[in-house]
Amino acid sequence: MSVLKLGLPSKGRLQELTIDWFAERGITIERTGSGREYAGRVVGFDDIELVLLSAGEIPKELAAGRIHLGVTGQDLVHEKIPGWQDKITELTEMGFGHADLILAVPSNWLDVESIDDFDAVAAAFRAKHGYRLRIATKYHNLVREFLRGHGVADYQLVDSQGATEGTVKNLTAEAVADITSSGDTLVANHLKILPDGLILKSQATLFRSNVADWDEGIDTFGRLFHK
Repeated sequence: MSVLKLGLPSKGRLQELTIDWFAERGITIERTGSGREYAGRVVGFDDIELVLLSAGEIPKELAAGRIHLGVTGQDLVHEKIPGWQDKITELTEMGFGHADLILAVPSNWLDVESIDDFDAVAAAFRAKHGYRLRIATKYHNLVREFLRGHGVADYQLVDSQGATEGTVKNLTAEAVADITSSGDTLVANHLKILPDGLILKSQATLFRSNVADWDEGIDTFGRLFHK
């Protein structure tokens, strides 16, 4: 029997909200096992295999065709899968997990209120210091594409896998590009979001793999939402 593989976040608030979202549509998902064992099932669907993964792993599994459906953030799909539209289809936004990927600069940069201002400061920084202005981020592909689209060239991306907002205070970067929901952490670290510095609005989304082996003789996908 063909099996539809559904990838869900393996833990945390994102998993809880995902389970609630399915429950509101009459689909019960149960965690099985105990402790650190990541296992579960979709009640009433013996032909669905629940695959619990980190949110960051789900885009790659969808793009590789190892799962058929998956729930993760739009930011992760756009960042991790170049040309993602060829491999993955966005089925529906789920209404939670909202976050914006933004460009932020020190709040005391009073003359920097736009990307054009940022471009001018970056050019002046390189002329003065002999190296490019540093932007700390986890989202290299999205940030590079955004800045290229705005004609900004005099910068370098610094990988940040920890508290990105603290890199300016710690003198390891001059600006940051990071995910934020309220902006409070940025303000606490004396940073401000550029008014035109929104790179991507993201939320949790149900995605379908375009490259997975879909057995047309099995209508599991249709039954999942039209029981």
